[in-house]
Parts: sequence; C-alpha cells; structure tokens
Amino acid sequence: MNDIIGRRDFLKFVGLGAVGLSIGCASGPLVKEDEKSNFLFILADDCTYRDIGCYGGQAYTPNIDRLAKQGMRFTHSFQAAPMCSPTRHNIYTGLYPVKSGAYPNHTFAKAGTKSIVHYLKTLGYRVALSGKRHIATKEVFPFEYLPGNKNPDMKAVEGFIEDANSEGKPFCLFACSNEPHSPWNKGDPSRYKPESLKLPPYLVDTQQTRKGFSKYLAEITYLDGQVGELLAMLDRHRLRDDTLVIFTSEQGNSLPFAKWTCYDNGLQNALVARWPGRIKADSVSDAMIEYVDVVPTFVAAAGGTPAPVLDGKSYLDVLLGKKHEHKEHVYGMMTTRGIINGSEHFGIRQVRSRQFKYIVNLTPDVKFKNVFMKDSIYASWQKKAANDADAADKIRRFENRSAEELYDVVNDHYEWNNLADDPKYAKVKKQLRKKLYKWMARQGDKGQATELEAFEHQTKFLNKKKKKK
Repeated sequence: MNDIIGRRDFLKFVGLGAVGLSIGCASGPLVKEDEKSNFLFILADDCTYRDIGCYGGQAYTPNIDRLAKQGMRFTHSFQAAPMCSPTRHNIYTGLYPVKSGAYPNHTFAKAGTKSIVHYLKTLGYRVALSGKRHIATKEVFPFEYLPGNKNPDMKAVEGFIEDANSEGKPFCLFACSNEPHSPWNKGDPSRYKPESLKLPPYLVDTQQTRKGFSKYLAEITYLDGQVGELLAMLDRHRLRDDTLVIFTSEQGNSLPFAKWTCYDNGLQNALVARWPGRIKADSVSDAMIEYVDVVPTFVAAAGGTPAPVLDGKSYLDVLLGKKHEHKEHVYGMMTTRGIINGSEHFGIRQVRSRQFKYIVNLTPDVKFKNVFMKDSIYASWQKKAANDADAADKIRRFENRSAEELYDVVNDHYEWNNLADDPKYAKVKKQLRKKLYKWMARQGDKGQATELEAFEHQTKFLNKKKKKK
C-alpha cells in the first residue's frame, strides 16, 4: 500500500472493505493481514442487561451508553446457559453446552474441540485473553493468556496491543471483567441511595435487598469505567477505526429469577457493537442473536468461512445493515448439579421465539436451590414472608417450578403469568415443545440422564482422571 492512499481509503475505493472477501480457512484468506480489522470483545460478569443505562436501567454507564451511540445496540441477544463457565465455553467455541460437553459450572470442553483461537490464528490473528477465564482445557483454548486474574490487567492489555500493532498483526482480544459479580464491593454506592431505587417487581422489597441492589449498581458503574479505559486505549493507539468492539453483559445478576434460571433475566444480555465506517452509528437492531454466533461472526469478519461444525451462524450482515433478521428461535439450558448449594439435580431447558418462551423443568418435584439462598438478602425475604403474602409467593415461585412454563414475553416480559395450562395457547406450546426436543436431540441432550452425568463434565472430574494416569 503506498503512502498516498491509506489502507481504509484504498478498501473503500475498490469497494471491498476488510470483510468483503471470504474464503475457507484451510486455503488461507484473501484479505491480507494488514487489511484486517482487530476485534475487542469486552465481557462483564453477572450483569442483568436491564440495569445498564442504555437499556433503560438505573446504573450510570456513560462509556457503554456512548459506545451504543457510536454503534449498534442489540435488543434481542441471548446466551445458552445462565452460568459463567458454560457461557464462556459457549462464546469461545461457537457450540451449545451439551455438544461441547461444557454444560455444568466449573466445566471443560471435550478433547478435540476447536475454539476461536484455532480459527483466527489460521487467519493470521494474535488471540489473547486478560481477566476472568473459567474455561478448560488449554489445548482447547490456547489463548495468549495475559496477566489479570479476575479483571483485565490494563498495562498488560496495552502492551499486547502495542506489540501486535508494531508487528503489523491483527489481534482479537477478550477483556473479561469479574464485575459486577458478587460480592459487590467495588465502585461508589453513595450514588445509589437505597431508599430511592426502583426495585424490579420480582424482588422482595426489604432494606437488605435495597442495600445489596445499591452496591450491585455501583459495581456496574465500576465496570463501565473499565470499558472506558479499554476504549481510550484504542484511541491512544489510533485503532478506533480499525477495530470491531463488542461489549456484552453476560448472564443476569445473582439475585432470584436471573442467574441460574432460564428466564430472560438469566439468558438475555446486553450487546453493543461499534465498527466505524461499517456499523451505522446510533442504530438499534432487534435481530435475535446468540453468544454461539460470536465465533462465526468474527471468522466471517476476518475474511474466513465459518466451520460447518459450529452451532452458531454469522450475523455479520446484521452488523453491516444488510439484513435485519437473524434467527427465529434461541435456546438455553441450566443444570444445578455442581453449583454451590445447588439442588442435587434440577435440569431446565428452554426455547424462545420473538413472542413466546417455553420452559421444561425436568424434575419439578425437586426444590430449586442455589447459593443465594444462603445470603442475608434471602434471609430477609424469608423473614418478611412470615407476614407478607407477596413475599411468600415470590419465594414459592422461586423455589418450586411447574413441569412446564409458557410465557408471552412481549406482554409479560418479567415472565410472571404461566400460560402452559391455558388451552388458548396449547398450539403454541406444542410447537415450541417440538422445537425444543428437536434441538435437544441434535445436541445429544438426553434430558435427565444428561443431568446425572454433569459431575463427569466438571474440572474436578477431569483432574481426578489426570491424577489416576
């Protein structure tokens, strides 16, 4: 490339753009390394999407909100499991949890599974991760692991960016925060006066709930500061125009009816994408996308052809404004086997269309349990429930689930009115149940039998096998 015509101007001139050519990874990309965009993927931890500012939430998030103004905000982005470890495996492999083997918490992917590292390295990328990991094994995920245990190490991240830039190599960086995962001990809760907060209607209103929610919102603002640091880093190195940035919130917070459930508060996430010159600024997409689609989207954006083994499919055309729809249904699952203070087994599966969600609880006779039930906030709920019918009803709903649940998520977006036994919706339920069971069959998901095998898919089991050898 000569010095008179810059890289981006040249691409516009020939009408290609860095993503205009596609070829199979095996034969190598037609797009040259110095014509490729970088990728920065910023991942939160345990953050309910509804609480972020640009999604109508109470958290002060100026950096995330600004990013949304500069790019595209998705209103229907979902993941396949409402827990940290399966979610991260889901993002990095492009596979749903049972197929990859990574479906309980503290899990690992099956030997031989390929991840985004393999796909993008073949296309000439350096692929790194800084911050929370929660994935295994290193053979499946051979990232350049940068310093930063629970949060991105900003100095190490900047060093990586400088190195890749000086080498003329495109990079894909996953900056994985541990915020706002509990305990909520970062940020300034004085911004959020407990008595002034508007609690979501599914929570029991106690003093302890309000104090906890205040600290949680403060930690979202702390997370937003991390986002700001990362974006400023790109600006310092003049990489804003050459980088596709995605921020996403992961599963919902650890309060009831969010994380560890298949309700939208557990499976739906915030997702904001910025790519100057390609993604229209201040745009909103209601296309239904999933975390499983991240790998094929990045591969396509890098000039490659996504592998046919992937469960996800690229939404690159949605980002570029060429399409406005992506999927008609999204899927999710949850197993309590192996989570802290979890039920011995309580498997959940779900399918969601744009309007309806169908949930199957595999063992509704078992009480649903998780670690939050040991929290002082939940103790305050139980105390209030002794003399408060609303509090008692919320605890009952949380701990005891019907075998089937069906919700009109458009008109009942907190999923409170179960329509599963309403004859008027029998056809909808039948159609969605059929969709769900077909998906489970394709994944090799045997329902309760798969739940009972969960321990064999945790890293503890893997480590025991290694010791025996």
